[in-house]
Amino acid sequence: MNPRPPATPDLAAAPPGGARIEPAAGDWTELDFDAPHRRNREDDDTAADAGLRGWLLRHWLRVALILAGIAALAALTLWRQPLSEWVWPETRLQRLRDQAAQALSEGRLSSPDGRGARELYEAALAVDPDRGDARQGLARTGEVALQQARQAIDGGHFEFARQRIALARDLAVPRAKVEPLAQLLRQREAAHAGLDRMVAAAAGAREQGRLDGAPDAALPLYLRVLELQPQRNDALEGRDDTLADLLQQARQALERGELVRGAQGIARAQEADPGHADLPDSLTLLELRLERRRGEAAQALRRQRLDAAVEAYRDVLTVRPDDAAAREGLMTVAAAHAERSERLAADFRFADAEEELGLARAIAPAAPAVTIARQHLDRARESRKRFDQEGPAHRRQSLQRLLAEAAAAEQRGDLLTPPGDSAYDKLRAAQAIAPNDAAVRAAAARLLPAAKRCFERELGGNRLSRAGECLDARRALEGGGGAVREASARLAQRWIGVGSERLGAGELRAAQAALQAARGLDGNAPGLAELAARVQAAGAASN
Repeated sequence: MNPRPPATPDLAAAPPGGARIEPAAGDWTELDFDAPHRRNREDDDTAADAGLRGWLLRHWLRVALILAGIAALAALTLWRQPLSEWVWPETRLQRLRDQAAQALSEGRLSSPDGRGARELYEAALAVDPDRGDARQGLARTGEVALQQARQAIDGGHFEFARQRIALARDLAVPRAKVEPLAQLLRQREAAHAGLDRMVAAAAGAREQGRLDGAPDAALPLYLRVLELQPQRNDALEGRDDTLADLLQQARQALERGELVRGAQGIARAQEADPGHADLPDSLTLLELRLERRRGEAAQALRRQRLDAAVEAYRDVLTVRPDDAAAREGLMTVAAAHAERSERLAADFRFADAEEELGLARAIAPAAPAVTIARQHLDRARESRKRFDQEGPAHRRQSLQRLLAEAAAAEQRGDLLTPPGDSAYDKLRAAQAIAPNDAAVRAAAARLLPAAKRCFERELGGNRLSRAGECLDARRALEGGGGAVREASARLAQRWIGVGSERLGAGELRAAQAALQAARGLDGNAPGLAELAARVQAAGAASN
């Protein structure tokens, strides 16, 4: 008989008393030998996927941390501000207050580099305007400024004392505290300066005729005394007498035609005492002389005395830098030089043309007339080069063409303008080729009477601008003789009439233009001053 196999023990029910349990294999019929391999393959795949996801997560986390660090570093570099101050602004406030207190204790009340107590306390207020301790610090700074000012006065350091008193005023120290110290400073300065001696020196300088222009002249000495003692009677009287002498000299200079010198004297007196009794009459005379100088400039321009015109216009601008008439006059002078350059270039006189162009450029380098004259000169040089290469037959053809163009321009009424294409310019070019040619001489003889007829015709038709062009042609052909001056006066009277009419109609701008035209023709024309006064009054009323 075979022995019976032992029964499988029940692990859940252990025998009491802790008896020993023998291991058993169990039921083999339910075993699956392929299951471990399947589970291992599935677990391996799951582990691989989890590992890849973990690696990717760790990789992107590192990249994100690096980018965040770079951004933070860039922000700190751009802001240039400690992170602690951005997070805890109280840190910066405390540092500013500590630095300000240190500066105040060291006596550094104000400094251009921003390290003075005043600047540091103000910086603290800018960060937090509600902090009362910074305001109290500024008040203490003002008090210390007064203390330093008093010490400086006692030590004779008056300039430093003035600076500290000014600082106390800026910091709103009460006037009751500041003004007594300022008064003490003036008294000490006066005693130190020897004001009696300064007044005596000023009186001596006035007797010698040294009124101004040097530190030891009468007016600077009197003004220095009054700066220290504003109510000193002998200094006040001496200043007034000196200004009266100075204004008298200025008026005498104006009467002699020395506009700039007279204006400088009047300006100096006005600066020293705007309420001086002699100042209104002096200012009135200055305005009259300015108007006369403008007229002299316009007359010089009309007579083609360009150097004199420039000098007169510049005198006016020295006294009145914003004078529109003088600025416009200089532009006209520049245009006249440019026109001369064009005419000289048409005659192939290139050196003279360059000289005139240089004068125009010196007066108004950006004027359109200067640019046009330069272009005209360049074209003339090219024409001369081609002309030199032509034979006699071609030159004769050029002469005939110029005379024909001059006749055509004369028929159109283009006697003097536009430059380069006018009858006058074409005739001058023909004269440069053959000055003794009979046809050229005949054209020149015919052109002057045509200019005269043009002037009379346009003036009779009240076409004043066109009449002015014809008058310019007469002046270029005939010169500035008596007949031309008489024609200019007639045209000026017409412009004065137009200006008066336009002013009566309320057209101020048109009246101003007419006044300028009349002034350019004849600065001494009857009725010109009256029209100028009316235009000026109307302009003041419109403002």
